[in-house]
Parts: sequence; structure tokens; C-alpha cells
Amino acid sequence: MTPDAPWLIAGLGNPGPWFRLTRHNAGFLAVDRLAERHGARFRRRGLAAKVAEIEVDGREVLLAKPLWWSINLSGRPVAALLRRYGVPVEHLVVVQDDLDFAYGAAKLKRGGGPGGHNGARSVGDVLGTRDFVRLRFGIGRPPKGQSVGDYVLKKFTEDELAAMPGVLDRCADSLETLVRLGLNRAQDALNVTA
Repeated sequence: MTPDAPWLIAGLGNPGPWFRLTRHNAGFLAVDRLAERHGARFRRRGLAAKVAEIEVDGREVLLAKPLWWSINLSGRPVAALLRRYGVPVEHLVVVQDDLDFAYGAAKLKRGGGPGGHNGARSVGDVLGTRDFVRLRFGIGRPPKGQSVGDYVLKKFTEDELAAMPGVLDRCADSLETLVRLGLNRAQDALNVTA
């Protein structure tokens, strides 16, 4: 791997306007924020994904939103993007929602299991490795009596939306730090609870 190889930051989510502010689309929201910061626009690239191109300190960074019909099948479009743009798996970051963290908490980690997230599992299964970075965006647990499936497809609450800009800015800061200075520095800045 060369240090100047491009990066791919893939936010996981479900395509379609109805899903826009749902908890399961936290990954889309995070890459949207990073694109906004850099004045980039997402465009359809014919690989079942929308892609925006930015630079972070002169390094090429591709932001992607896989558009397969379900978040649970994100692996195929992510693998196709890696091949098309020549991105080594060491420069892949998958941004996913995570039930195991309180809303607003986030964590960066290389490798490890998908934490029950079927989209992250799909990426690892298709690539044949889990040696990529994941940014886990905390969405909290469902209230007693509500299924996980219903909870992740519900829209964020008004209070969560009010706090969202700060949460997304922390995620974007950490992703930029990852590209600039590496995983350890980015983890030091981000791996805190809400």
C-alpha cells in the first residue's frame, strides 16, 4: 500500500427519501456532512452508489453512499468502488449506525466484528476481510417493547435532531484526522461517549 493511495469513506444507509433521517441512515448523514464541508456533491457513478470526491490535505478521498436496494447488501457496491478507484482495503472506512452506543457516542476501530450490523457484515463477507476501519455512530437501544427493526427505521427524535449538527461535526472531524494523521490520532479525538 502506498501512503498516497486514495481513501474510500462509505456511509451505510437505505436509499430513498423516506429513510433520510432514520437511525439506520446515520452513515449517509455522516458522509453528507463531510461532503458539505468540502463543497462536494454526490453523483451517481453507475456502481449502485452515489460518490462525491474531496481532498483532505492533498489526499484524494471518495465519499460513497451505496444504493443497493437494502443497507444489508452494501458489500457488493463497496467492493466495486474499491476496485474501480484502486483503493486498498486499508484505506476503506465504513460508517455505520450502532445500537451498542448511546446516541451521540462514536468510535473508530480497525477490524473486529460487525456488531450485529448486517450492512457492515456484508462488506466484510464480500471483501473476505474485516481489516478496514469502521466508524460506529451511536443510536442507542430501542425502548422496551419495540423491535430493533422498527427502531432503526424510525426517524430521529426532535431532541436527537437538535444535537445532530455537533455529532456529525465530531464524526467529520475524526474522519479528516484519520486521513491526515492516522487511526491512533483520530481515535484519541473521537472515542469518547456522549
